[in-house]
Amino acid sequence: MLPQIFEKSIKLDDGREITIETGRLARQANGAAVVKMGNTMLLATAVSNKEGREGADFLPLSVDYQEKFASAGRIPGGFLKREGRLSDHEILVCRLVDRAIRPIFPDDYHAETQVNIFLISADEEVLPDSLAALAASTALSVSDIPFHGPISEVRVVRVNDKFIVNPSIKDAGEADIDMIVAATLENILMVEGEMNEVSEAEMVEAINFAHEAIKEQCKVQKELEAMVGKTEKRTYDHETNDEDLKKELHGLFYDKVYDIAKSEINVKSERSDAFKALIDEYEEGLPEDHEVDMDMVKRYFHDIEKEAVRAMMLKENKRLDGRKFDEIRDIWSQVDFLPSAHGSALFTRGETQSLTTVTLGTKLDEQMVDGALIAGSNKFFLHYNFPAFSVGEVRPNRGPGRREVGHGNLALRALKKMIPGEEENPYTIRIVSDILESNGSSSMATVCAGTLALMDSGIKIKEPVSGIAMGLISDTESGKYAILSDILGDEDHLGDMDFKVTGTKNGITACQMDIKIEGLSYELLIEALNQAKKGREHILNEMLKTMSAPREEFKPNAPRYSILTIPKDMIGALIGPGGKVVQEIQAETETTIVIEEVKEGGKVSIFATAKENMEKAVQWVKSIVAVPDVGEVYDGRVKSIMSFGAIIEFMPGKEGLLHISEIKWERVESMDGILEIGEEVKVKLIDVDKKTGKYRLSRKALLKRPEKKEARK
Repeated sequence: MLPQIFEKSIKLDDGREITIETGRLARQANGAAVVKMGNTMLLATAVSNKEGREGADFLPLSVDYQEKFASAGRIPGGFLKREGRLSDHEILVCRLVDRAIRPIFPDDYHAETQVNIFLISADEEVLPDSLAALAASTALSVSDIPFHGPISEVRVVRVNDKFIVNPSIKDAGEADIDMIVAATLENILMVEGEMNEVSEAEMVEAINFAHEAIKEQCKVQKELEAMVGKTEKRTYDHETNDEDLKKELHGLFYDKVYDIAKSEINVKSERSDAFKALIDEYEEGLPEDHEVDMDMVKRYFHDIEKEAVRAMMLKENKRLDGRKFDEIRDIWSQVDFLPSAHGSALFTRGETQSLTTVTLGTKLDEQMVDGALIAGSNKFFLHYNFPAFSVGEVRPNRGPGRREVGHGNLALRALKKMIPGEEENPYTIRIVSDILESNGSSSMATVCAGTLALMDSGIKIKEPVSGIAMGLISDTESGKYAILSDILGDEDHLGDMDFKVTGTKNGITACQMDIKIEGLSYELLIEALNQAKKGREHILNEMLKTMSAPREEFKPNAPRYSILTIPKDMIGALIGPGGKVVQEIQAETETTIVIEEVKEGGKVSIFATAKENMEKAVQWVKSIVAVPDVGEVYDGRVKSIMSFGAIIEFMPGKEGLLHISEIKWERVESMDGILEIGEEVKVKLIDVDKKTGKYRLSRKALLKRPEKKEARK
């Protein structure tokens, strides 16, 4: 049977076109769509089970994004030569889509749902991550899966004070604002990006610009949904409810929960134990033969807890730990905490703590990247670890999860524009943040600890960076709301917004925002950003009390470096046959030498822990690439002897002829017994043949010329 294909197009302001279609590919999925822009094509599929997962009170949603190497005409590296586990880049795109679509599903929909997005054709001028959520939303919209969409997502950048939606790679590389924004027709859902120290007003302007483009994409999706005939979604019943039990529990627990929330318990575990004790007491009071569904009780209790905590905060104008809405928890920090690390810092804010290290390496330590579109290396990377003990739990340690990859990327974005350029910083830099305890905003603790650790290592960062997580509690009926600075874990879990902002004293460097409600106005967003700015400045001032500027010198065990530029035609001489020369220098001086061909010539980077070793290597390199000067005197060594003279190595890799006539003023009839191989001899460079480039040396020019004998009378 021939497919029935439905297609719509979206026009961008600059005339570029995006097409979305369904009906041609993956027809056995509940929904499938192909999004095309330029030569970039994404296939998205959506499948959801009919029945809810047993015992689930949440949406079991998985989002997977994968870039097929064939899409860019490449074969994967490695032994297997096939796509394997998702790369960090693919995981980050998964998160961008997941965070945009997850809040749009009905709260009571608990069927296992999977969204797959594949890059099936690549265009170097079209970044696929800005189209992934559009593809996912289109696949869901043309399915019968309950979904309160559509949504879409665009990348917005600013280049030379001009905003561009879904830019080319070149434009993105030149931008001072680079953000991914997700939204519905009416509301912003998610924002993530990096900036070059911009103001709050500039950031909001970029979000607003992106939203206008998203609105058009949502309208076109609705039109495609109507064409396909999927405006009516499947019916479902995934929750069993007992209204009488719900009412009973509300009357029993609400006031008690309110009182606990009001009691200003500032230790996370004590507050959790107090809430848990209410459930335990209730269960212990039930008869042994009771038929009460405790899973249902816990679900209703969670709803009661959320309602009571939020009501307490808005009514009492205070938070769970007694702070004011704009108050920051106590901060203390320490640098040089680990004596053997190149740089280290311990940053603690309330019950959140990060131990962060900085390690300095050479070009040989760069992170290799092998993706369908992105291949190359990274000189600056950050790893974030969140062990289970940081929240008092037991969990197998099986490597970083998607959350850890995402939090690490946010901290990386926050710091990377403050790293000096190639000329000031030849190092490969690895930052590792180990979260030792967590109660809200460990990614922002990573930013603060990362800044201190960089300064402790001696890296001359442009400006120190701090970060803060903002929250929101709102009541749509009364119109009341509270913007919370430096949120706790419970405030994040029970609140309406998680908005992380990082920046220097000059402006914002990165942000990540997830909205859990509909109707966040731009006025409220600006208010949150301004409150975040005050919080960032306070945290930065506390950090600077510990360390106000980068160290003047690197740690004793950190590698030093020296960079030399040599003529291109001397690169081969420095490397030597089969790398013999450079390997000998490295072995003898205990250094690492990296040689690169650049526009100016050969760039030689020399790294050594000991200063004297580096100086020795520098002099060795200089002697190899030095240009001999006629008239200069050199200490040479006899390499070989012939009947007409000797070959003298007078500089590393440079040899010249010491002719028999230039050995001494007296006439030398034969080379026998005059010089020996390996003998050191001081010589003067007297000529360089212009045609052959051969060197002529003289020993007699350094000897006193004998006086002429007087002629006989």
